[in-house]
Amino acid sequence: MAAGYAGRLNAVTLVVDGEPRTIRTNQTTVEGVLRDAGITLDPRDRVQPSPSQALASDGIVRISRARPVTIVADERALTVRTHARSVFELLSEQHVALGPNDALLIDGDSAPAASTFSGPPTTPHTVSILRAVPLAVTFDDGPTQTIFTTQPTIGRALNAAGINIYLADRLTPVGETPVGQGGTVHVERAIPVAVHVDGQSIHTRTHRERVGDLLAEMGVALQGLDFTQPPLDAAVSVDLTVRVVRVSQAFQIEQEAVAFVSQVLPNPDREIDTQELAQEGENGVLQKRIRVRYEDGQEVSRQVEDQVLVRAPRPRVTTYGTRIVVRTIQTSDGPRDYWRHFRVLATSYSASTAGVPKSNPHYGRTALGWPMRKGIVAIDPKIIPFRTEMYVPGYGVGVAGDTGGAIIGRHIDLGYDDDNLVIWYRWVDVYLLTPVPPGDSIAYMLPNWPIERR
Repeated sequence: MAAGYAGRLNAVTLVVDGEPRTIRTNQTTVEGVLRDAGITLDPRDRVQPSPSQALASDGIVRISRARPVTIVADERALTVRTHARSVFELLSEQHVALGPNDALLIDGDSAPAASTFSGPPTTPHTVSILRAVPLAVTFDDGPTQTIFTTQPTIGRALNAAGINIYLADRLTPVGETPVGQGGTVHVERAIPVAVHVDGQSIHTRTHRERVGDLLAEMGVALQGLDFTQPPLDAAVSVDLTVRVVRVSQAFQIEQEAVAFVSQVLPNPDREIDTQELAQEGENGVLQKRIRVRYEDGQEVSRQVEDQVLVRAPRPRVTTYGTRIVVRTIQTSDGPRDYWRHFRVLATSYSASTAGVPKSNPHYGRTALGWPMRKGIVAIDPKIIPFRTEMYVPGYGVGVAGDTGGAIIGRHIDLGYDDDNLVIWYRWVDVYLLTPVPPGDSIAYMLPNWPIERR
């Protein structure tokens, strides 16, 4: 009997939200089929054929459930069921307006109005509309700007609008203030500055008016001789660069040589024209204490604070003889006594070769006014006093009676008559004959010029 009943049941295909399933029923209407299938419909659900109609010949019943959506807007929440595929269709269907600056959220996430609903139709969604409110933004360095925002606080509203707010900028009211229904916010810009300190370059912003206040705000302290460029009392201006110069000092001890001096002293116990090194010279030592100043680790100056002569220099002492010893030399005129002899450069001249024209009244006259002749010798009176008799081997005895501009130092010019001039240019010994002149007229230290070249 049960088998016979089952044989009289009809196969019906239910397509619910696109998902088909087959049931067997003896119902002939859609409503009966849905009842047998245990399907409860919402008034917004769509059924084809309608529940009051008989089953179609193909035995297919299509059900499209309405999606439950809660619309939260203007401080109200409205739950509806809809077949709208997108948020835009839903809002149009419910006659809910969406402003150009309003924000749209689907289940708490930001989404455009064209967004479609995800998941099965039975999945509930919440569509929230955040109404944009106007916010007037005034700047101390520019015009007023009006923005529309859906952000909860002033700070977030400015950030969302692309208005950069720096940490040092001042907002009135403060950034954490709720936007509410709009209003006005004033932005007082901080001044951008740069501070170079301790090897770092810090870029920051400030409302401080003086360099000293800026550094105090940053926690940068000056110590000792530290200073700033520009100075602490300088005004802060846009894009100002402040350099903090760290100053340190150190003391160094340095020693330097103090050159010894050379002394030449007379020695009455030594014969004239002899010398002796009586004492070797030795440099002294001068010790200095020097203050070295560093700026940012670089030496910039040195200053001698004090100095002391640790060891005094010892002079180099040379003595020269002043004792006169009279000796005898054989000359062509017989023996003669002399008190000194030394090497000289001997040249010769006559009246016509002396460089004085014959028209000059001094032609043929010596510096002492004597007539020029053989036996007169031109000398440097600083070396050989005038009227000193001397013996020159190969020339004979002469007397110092003339001088000249070229006769300097150990250089003598042997005089001749024009008709017996002999040309001299050689080094010879000259012997100064007695009597010995007074001591204050004797050149005890002979110069080396001209230098004899052998």
